[in-house]
Amino acid sequence: MATNEAPTPEGREAARQLRESARQDERKTEERKGSDLSKGADRVEERSRSSDGRSVEDTQRDGNG
Repeated sequence: MATNEAPTPEGREAARQLRESARQDERKTEERKGSDLSKGADRVEERSRSSDGRSVEDTQRDGNG
């Protein structure tokens, strides 16, 4: 759900704060890492490999994901 689609003003504000917090956390992580984090499909692949050492395709093929 987009930030401006929340049903209440409080929900819109909470969504905005969550996005900003995530953005700040990502910047901190990228700074620590020394390079940008992968985005999109590359990020999914990177996260999958870091969690179980296997590609997304391997995990899905085996039915474990």
